[in-house]
Amino acid sequence: MNFESLYADKVGEQPVLLATPILLGVLLVLAIAYRYYSAFLAAKVAVLDDSIPTPAHTLKDGQNYHPTNKWVLFGHHFAAISGAGPLIGPVLAMQYGYAPGLLWLLIGVCLAGAVQDMLVLAASVRRGGKSLAQIALAELGKPTAVVVSLAILVIVIIALAGLGFVVVKALGGEEITRPKGLKITLPVDDPKLKDPGVYDFPAGTTFEYGKDNTVFRSDPFRLKFPSGDMPPIAGRTLTLTEPAFELVPGSSWGTFTIACTIPIALFVSFWMYGFRKGNVVEASAIGAFGVLAATVAGNWVSQSPTLAPLFTLTKNETVFALCAYGFIASVLPVWVLLCPRDYISSFLKIGTIGLLIVGVFIANPKLVHPPVNPRFVDGGPIFPWGGIFPFLFICIMCGSISGFHALVSSGTTPKMVDKESDIPMIGYGSMLIEGLVGIIALIVAASMPMDLYEQINTSPTYEAGFKTPEAAAKFREGRDKLYKQYGINTSPKAEDRLLSAESVAHINVMDANLGEMEVLVGNETLRGRTGGAVTLAVGMSRIFTEAMHRVGIEFSGVVKYWYHFAIMFEALFILTTIDTGTRIARFLMQETLGKAIPQFERTDWLPGSILATGTVTLGWGGLVATGSIDTIWPMFGIANQLLAAMALALVTTMLINAGRTRYALVTLLPMLFVVSTTMTAGVSMAGAFWTDLSNPDRQLAGILKLSMTLFVMVSVGFVLLVSASRWLAVTSGKVSPGERR
Repeated sequence: MNFESLYADKVGEQPVLLATPILLGVLLVLAIAYRYYSAFLAAKVAVLDDSIPTPAHTLKDGQNYHPTNKWVLFGHHFAAISGAGPLIGPVLAMQYGYAPGLLWLLIGVCLAGAVQDMLVLAASVRRGGKSLAQIALAELGKPTAVVVSLAILVIVIIALAGLGFVVVKALGGEEITRPKGLKITLPVDDPKLKDPGVYDFPAGTTFEYGKDNTVFRSDPFRLKFPSGDMPPIAGRTLTLTEPAFELVPGSSWGTFTIACTIPIALFVSFWMYGFRKGNVVEASAIGAFGVLAATVAGNWVSQSPTLAPLFTLTKNETVFALCAYGFIASVLPVWVLLCPRDYISSFLKIGTIGLLIVGVFIANPKLVHPPVNPRFVDGGPIFPWGGIFPFLFICIMCGSISGFHALVSSGTTPKMVDKESDIPMIGYGSMLIEGLVGIIALIVAASMPMDLYEQINTSPTYEAGFKTPEAAAKFREGRDKLYKQYGINTSPKAEDRLLSAESVAHINVMDANLGEMEVLVGNETLRGRTGGAVTLAVGMSRIFTEAMHRVGIEFSGVVKYWYHFAIMFEALFILTTIDTGTRIARFLMQETLGKAIPQFERTDWLPGSILATGTVTLGWGGLVATGSIDTIWPMFGIANQLLAAMALALVTTMLINAGRTRYALVTLLPMLFVVSTTMTAGVSMAGAFWTDLSNPDRQLAGILKLSMTLFVMVSVGFVLLVSASRWLAVTSGKVSPGERR
């Protein structure tokens, strides 16, 4: 490869960038931000001082307050804040092109997200590990604190439901709706009755959704007919007289590996705090080896006819397992399970991200998506609610700035900080790594051909949503024109013939189309798997496989191993946020109940812990079990960013109350930007939810979405108004900076 090829190439008629120079620039910017901006925040804004003892020492109880090695706590904090957002958001935002998301991730993480995380952590440490609600009580008074508490509790439950739903989509079984009127043409073999109403269809089946919309299925699949009877077959074609459901099995590989991290974490905890007390290096090595061994063993389990069914869970089984884990991890002392589990999970997270960085450098893929996609710049089938402003900033939450992080920074983490000089690495550094995760996910998605990306993320019946055939034809014309510019052949390709592992073994994974990719990843169903998780897994498997090919490492069937590893990696990212989030919500509920029953404020009181944790778990678990991604994810995006605005407002108030008004712009400016984007999106979404009220089938969901969205918007608006009045009072001299309400 010559030097110039690092900077530009051509795909079809369009010049495109390559990933390596972009990633180099990103790493340089993040390194400069950590070296200089975090030092400025530590010295001038937070005024960190190691001579001041932290709550981990002054309130040490062996339960929640516990001095923790900064590397262990860095792993816990990074694992806790890194959920679905930095992985899923940038992938979904690729609808708009890669340039807007890249800029928002890079600028947002350095000047907004990492600033919020670090300063909220510093504030909580200085205030005895108190939560945002308690900080609001001290800075703005009791009425504001009550509003903050209620808003945070609702936001956390929504956030945990959103994160949990992605885990269920990644690990649990899924039912994909196949619409009424779909024509299914069979090969020679007839479908076999598996269970009552469930039929196994052979490979080679064709789906015809309408004119010019035919899909060839190179993989066997299973359909469930609600009435119990399959429609009659005329010749070799049957037409669905009612919607049917394709049953996609769960991931036994990912479920087994994640399940193994629990006993591994318990053993690491015993080693670190009991058998070899304080020996972090040995415990780290044991944890890392155990996680890697479990990852490898997951492949064997997935191929075992005896073990695979034990770890292949349905949606409801996955929801139950998720709730059970969140409950247990929240009640147990942090050092027993939560902290060591998150710590060893961080090995896999950071290790995989490091491997992806190396893979991107070696593979140096072309960013074949347009920098700005003109077709979907105002919204589209992947993220349909609106244009780049404001919805890009709602779609990409974590990775740039996330209000959920403020809960972690004022929840479990400040109770374990050993000394104040650890705060920049834990708060600012962890967020920079999360921003890097989001940028890597964006690069992976941008390297996928547009047709492959859209086929995975859109339903084959998307065109049926157009009001007229002319509108659908215009859509196809614009799509085909864009595809032509980027050298994408829209004529029938390999999907039109029966594929096998042997027939696609010679195909370069970077050139594989949808049908070929489905075979390469182990005959998984990829079409219409919206939500971002499957897209990212496919993209990661392409990058890893191409990198191996570039260095001369060939391994038969390696794509499917990378694909399933990526699915497990994504689920693990999210699951470590579930345990910490549930614990944070438990603390918040105990604080709230403690106003009426003081005993609840004791976080080590077991009956209170069980009651609060059970209530929170039932709340988010119920939303996961009964909700859908279009109900939860938009509310999660708006609520999460509004929480970030509220956290920045509280930190701004603390700076002004402390007499450091000159530094308030570091939090005030990002707060104003987040408020402008999120409130605009909230108004737009509230209007969309209002239209659901006229549809009897969606009326209940519309009421839920509208009421919760409006509640969060009004609550945060109230906090912003009270905060602004305080700022004006102090800066005008009417109230002295140190005076409290």
